[in-house]
Amino acid sequence: MLIQSGIDLNLYFAVLDPDENAPCKGLADFYVGKLTDYDTVMKFGSTCDFITIEIENVNTQALRDLTKMGKKVFPQPDIIELIQDKRAQKSFYKERGIPTAEFFLTENKQDVYQYEKFLPAVNKLGREGYDGRGVQLLKTKADLGKAFDAPGLLEKLVDYQKEISVIVARSEHGEIATYPAVEMVFHPEQNLVEYLFSPAQLPGHILQAADEVARKVIKQLNMVGLLAVEMFVTREGEILVNEVAPRPHNSGHQTIEANTTSQYEQHLRAIIGLPLGDTSILIPSAMVNLLGEPNFSGPAKYAGLEDVMKVSGVHVHLYGKQLTKPFRKMGHVTIIDQDIESLKQKATFVKQTLKVIA
Repeated sequence: MLIQSGIDLNLYFAVLDPDENAPCKGLADFYVGKLTDYDTVMKFGSTCDFITIEIENVNTQALRDLTKMGKKVFPQPDIIELIQDKRAQKSFYKERGIPTAEFFLTENKQDVYQYEKFLPAVNKLGREGYDGRGVQLLKTKADLGKAFDAPGLLEKLVDYQKEISVIVARSEHGEIATYPAVEMVFHPEQNLVEYLFSPAQLPGHILQAADEVARKVIKQLNMVGLLAVEMFVTREGEILVNEVAPRPHNSGHQTIEANTTSQYEQHLRAIIGLPLGDTSILIPSAMVNLLGEPNFSGPAKYAGLEDVMKVSGVHVHLYGKQLTKPFRKMGHVTIIDQDIESLKQKATFVKQTLKVIA
């Protein structure tokens, strides 16, 4: 999707990916290799003017050394390294006065046992958790036995009314632009976004507070690029930062159809030094994630595709992943409609109708 947006700006892309059949293989100069291997990243990056990421699990030392060679690397390697570790990320919020849920750092499973009175809490792995992996809820003493036996954290379970995201961009010149907040609905078991609605249906003062928090986070990081700031809105209307992602994000996919500037164009504008684009909403929207159906693994098939594409305002994005497996992200669908109730009905129809099977 970044490449699709970059074509409009006549940008030339090269891609490094560990999967020899990655969806972007036919859209750019394509190289297969491990993103965590120093030599591989150095060799690839030395051919580029600008380097960016779409996943945080990369070799940051190589990115630092590429910066020393004069390459523009955004987001900056130190920021990627900070965000790779949820422990460091949460500690950063606490040190910088950014509102977040109460937490304790833990070193192993045994360490978690001392926080029995802190339950219910969310147990997160410090490193390499992604798309719902490395995150679990510990409700009672009986759950302590399944705690992660690795450095992690325990975060107080937040009684929230909504989970929202604000995407914020910052250029090398310090210009900042935010997108209106969206509200997200998560899969109850997989910790994956199932669908979202834009704009978030919340009072103006809460939306303003969320916008200010997102701006504060990117300023405190001094980051260049696009940052998705996921937040809880508590029952009392308090804003708490959950996690951030330093790249185009699932919570901004709907901007392709529904906002003046897509998150992908905005990321490119930010990292190559162009003025940031208008983020205003053109039309209310919903986004439904297409996840691999349970009990299906193998070559992907899309049941219900034609029925969904008959619906006005529906735009399907298939990611071109050849193989599906349960709950793997295989694409998304954006729905646009001026009427919020109609939008929700269409989103429900898409979710119930379009299935990724094998």
